[in-house]
Formats: sequence, structure tokens, C-alpha cells
Amino acid sequence: MKKNILLFILLLPIPAQSIVLADETASIKLNSLGYLPQAIKKATVTTEATVFQIINSQTGLEVFQGKLSEPVYQKDVDQKVWIADFSQVTQPGKYTLQIKGVGKSYEFTIGSDVYKSPFVTSMRAFYLWRCGMAVHTDYKGNHYETKACHLEDGWMDYIGKPNERRDGTGGWHDAGDFGKYTVNAGVTMAVLFYAWDHFGNKLKNISLDIPQTAPGMPDFLQELKWETDFLLKMQYNDGSGRVSHKLTRKGFEGFVMPQDDKEKRYFTEWGSAATADFVAIMAMAARYFKPYDAVYAQKCLDAATVSYNFLLANTATKNFVQGDFSTGGYQTGDADDRLWASAEMWETTGSSRSLIDLESRIEKLRNLAQENWDWGNIDNLGVFTYALSKREGKNPQLQAKVKQAILTSANLLVEKAQADVYARPLAGLYFWGCNGTVGRQAVNLQVANILSPNKKYTETILDIIAHLFGRNYYGRSYVTGLGVNPPMYPHDRRSAADDIEAPWPGYLVGGGHTATDWVDKQADYSRNEIAINWQAGLVYALAGGL
Repeated sequence: MKKNILLFILLLPIPAQSIVLADETASIKLNSLGYLPQAIKKATVTTEATVFQIINSQTGLEVFQGKLSEPVYQKDVDQKVWIADFSQVTQPGKYTLQIKGVGKSYEFTIGSDVYKSPFVTSMRAFYLWRCGMAVHTDYKGNHYETKACHLEDGWMDYIGKPNERRDGTGGWHDAGDFGKYTVNAGVTMAVLFYAWDHFGNKLKNISLDIPQTAPGMPDFLQELKWETDFLLKMQYNDGSGRVSHKLTRKGFEGFVMPQDDKEKRYFTEWGSAATADFVAIMAMAARYFKPYDAVYAQKCLDAATVSYNFLLANTATKNFVQGDFSTGGYQTGDADDRLWASAEMWETTGSSRSLIDLESRIEKLRNLAQENWDWGNIDNLGVFTYALSKREGKNPQLQAKVKQAILTSANLLVEKAQADVYARPLAGLYFWGCNGTVGRQAVNLQVANILSPNKKYTETILDIIAHLFGRNYYGRSYVTGLGVNPPMYPHDRRSAADDIEAPWPGYLVGGGHTATDWVDKQADYSRNEIAINWQAGLVYALAGGL
């Protein structure tokens, strides 16, 4: 990868002294996708300077000159940086940021629709993850395709029916591997359904150029339906309401194309967290699909009701045990999943029983709005649905308490982003999949913005986009095929197994475990894998910028 980085540097007229020694990237770091005209526009500069210019790429003329901020040292990146604020530049066009004696940035765009194309590419990435059908796309001169795969999903040996098979085809591959996991589908579908709920007026008319597998629905919902169609098959077919934790082979497949993965794949035993997540997903699906397909929506609600009744009658946690499996565990307790299930059932049906269940669970929470959350701690999903609901009957004191907690959390995210030299609201925390969490924090901010509109919340969402697309320590996009110097070697079996140098486009990689240790290496699954839950956060953040 070092050769690619050096090539990137040589293409920019930046002298050697302006290169950050730790990662050898350019010293001017900003959002490589572009900026909305009225948004705050900032760049982080890692070489000492006092004045910067914004140059119109077409005319070569200076359109703005500004002073860099006083230097700020940040310990986790071990850098002294200067901030260039060019928010006053609002005229649509293409520009570069230049600093005499230092160099210039890559070209960026200011315009009203700078995030539309990246949104489409990132959302189409879900289509390219589809299991059970051939998929293809043309992108930047390359043709990517897979054939229909895993058409024998899945075997029922682990749910009491040895050597029997029933239909488990469809859905999305989970990550860089080809497994399908109910728990991780939960947080993924929730964030995507939130995107529809919060930005549906913008999303409904966007073409994703996908097969019309649910004619009459907007493309965005058609893609989500591909996953709910599969998840309906994860419910046991004995009427009990139990839901399989995952559908995978016993061990991870090698680096092959999905159609070449021929090992038997099994429905695993049920778990209470997976069952609760299934309830919530299907209750949400019932709401959002109803205007387009009332029969299908009722099917989803009926399935949710059966599984919710099972959970009410079986209150003990049923943990999933890996046993013979070594594929993704996604093992978690179920208190947060049950809370989310009750929230979505109440929002969809108005059931007083669900509301009582929900409020009793919210009252037990110590943290009503978590900043750092993912599939293993999804209380936020239930709390956010409760806070935004227009249904009557809520406890007014609890509602006020929840609202205040959400606003307090969002304000803290704003403060952290403003204090971080790369505008990262997850300031100081790095771990497996942290880029996905950064994207997902856009949900916290938008929920707060709905409850109490504040431009600082939406500006911080744009900061999240900027960080993921280049305003970071590396000066690189974290999304394959998008932005400047994007990842070339994600931990993704398709990208490794095809004969194309560039990886499959539109995917967010997980990120480093410290502020400075991310590496673009295929083998490093803990830093450079892709995953549906991280991708959903990226899609949501970009939807907020449309």
C-alpha cells in the first residue's frame, strides 16, 4: 500500500516538510466529497502556517483568504494542528485550498447535491451484498459481478430436524464474510428504517438502479424488503415464535466468490436477543411497508406478534451458544433487545401492554441515551422510538426525562466534535468497528434535532461525513471507491477473490483501535473489514446531508 500512498503524494505539489511523518499523507485534510453551500467548511492543517486561500479551480482566481486558527495540540494523534475555516465560501463550484510554502489540497466541490452520488453508491452496496441472486455493477471503468449464491440455505440439523432443509435464501451477506446474522441485522435495519422515517421525503424519489424486486415501492424500501423477506424465514416454522440466531456454515469460508462457497449452511438454534430483534424489525417493517403493500405489512406484523407473545411468556434470557460454529458469534444479553421490541410493537399497534412493558424497561436504564452503541447495546433504539412517538398515553415525567437525556447526549457529541481536531464526536475512543459507531452517532444528533431543532446538531452530522471521507489523521477516505485515496484492501471476500484491483465500491471499513493504527490491509479484519451495521450508519449520515 505504501506505493499507492507515495503516488498520491507525488500528484500533489506539496513539499516534503509538509508531510505528516506518521502516515505520509498530505498536510491539508478536509472532506474529499464536497460541501453544502451553507454548511460550515473546515480543513485541518498539520504544517505551521498563518494564511490560506480558496482558489476557484476553473478560473484559477482566489475567492477567499482567511487566517488559520491558533495551533492546537491533540494527544491521541500526537499532532499540532491549525484549522482553516472557509464557511463564507458559498458559491457552487470546484475549489482547492492553498497555503503558500505548504501546498494545496485536492479539489473539492461546493454544491447543493454533493452527497447524493456518495449516498447512492453507499446504499447500493447493500444490493451488492445480496445473497441468493446474481448482482452486478459498473463503477469507474470496472465491472463487478457475482452469480446467484447459497441457493441451498439452509439445513435444519441444529433446530431438531437432521438432514432436512427449508428455504433460507435471500438477505444480505453480513460483512466481509457470507454469513447471515439476525442480531446484526437488527441494528442495521433499525438505522435504515430510521433513515426512511427521518428523511423519507428525500429518499423516496432517489433511484438506486436496483432490480425491481418489489414493484411499486421506492427503491430504498425495496432494498430493505429484500432483507425482511429473508428474516421472515429465520422464524421457526413450528409456530412457536422462536427465531434462529444465524444462518451460516460451521466455519468461515475462504477468500472465494460467494457462488463458489459450497459448504452446507445451517439455521442455528434460537436466542432470545435474536427473537426480540426480529420482533422489532418486523414491527417497523409493518409500519413502513403498509402504504405500499398492506398484505405484506400485515404478514410482518403477524410474525412480530407471535414472537413478541413468546417473549412475554418466556422472560428468561436464552443465550446463543456457538457449539459447533466458529462464525460470527454476535452473543449478547437481551434486556436492550426486549426494550426495543416493546417500543416498536407499541408504536405500530398502540398496545397498552407494550407501552407498560416499554416504560418499565426505560425506567430501569442508567443511561437513557448512549453515545457509543452498536448491536450489543441497542437501548437507544427503543428510547428514540419512544421519544419521537406521537402516540398518546406516555408517562409525561418519563417523556420529559428521556427528551432531556437525548438533548444532553447530543450536546456532548457536539462539544466533543468541536474539541477534536478532526471533528470526530467519538473523541478519544477507538475500537473494532468504531467508524460505524461514528456514522451511527448521526442518529443521536438527528433525533435530538427533531425534538429540539438546533443547527449545531446538523452541522455535527456533516462533520461526521467529513471525518469519514478524509478529514482525519490519515487524510484518506474510509469508504471504498469514494473520496480521495480510499481503502484498496478491505477485508472482503469478493474484493479479494475477483480479478479487479479496485475493491467493490461504497463500503465503510471499520477503522483503527487507536487514533493512529489503522492499516489498509486485507488480512486485518479487526480494522479493515466491512459490515452491514457500520454501513447503515454511513448511509444514515449521508441521508442527513441530502
